[in-house]
Amino acid sequence: MIESAFPILSTPDLARALGFYEELLGGTVTYRFPDDGDARYVGLDLGSSHLGIGAEPDLDAESATQRFALWVYVNDCDALIETSRAAGVTILEEPVDQPWGERVARVADPDGNIVIIGARGEMASDG
Repeated sequence: MIESAFPILSTPDLARALGFYEELLGGTVTYRFPDDGDARYVGLDLGSSHLGIGAEPDLDAESATQRFALWVYVNDCDALIETSRAAGVTILEEPVDQPWGERVARVADPDGNIVIIGARGEMASDG
């Protein structure tokens, strides 16, 4: 039986990916391998969730297809989108109120993976 699950993304530039997930989204590194030298794998906690990022230096990010999408909940979707825009992040969809009560936007991480930024609304907590 599965106790928990988390996505692992592959990136040709681990430092660049960490800049996005750790610095911009506020992730906390909880695991690094190896301990010394250039990391080949890093585990991060994002709120109550976990994300693994593996270094694949030969990966051609330009020709890679979409490998996953990551949904993250934040307190203020609009504020994070403005912070992301100022940091040069590609905004795929501006924040929009959804019929189910959440406010949602989409951005691309440095490798082109879709990150869905959502803020819970009143209706979302009801059902």
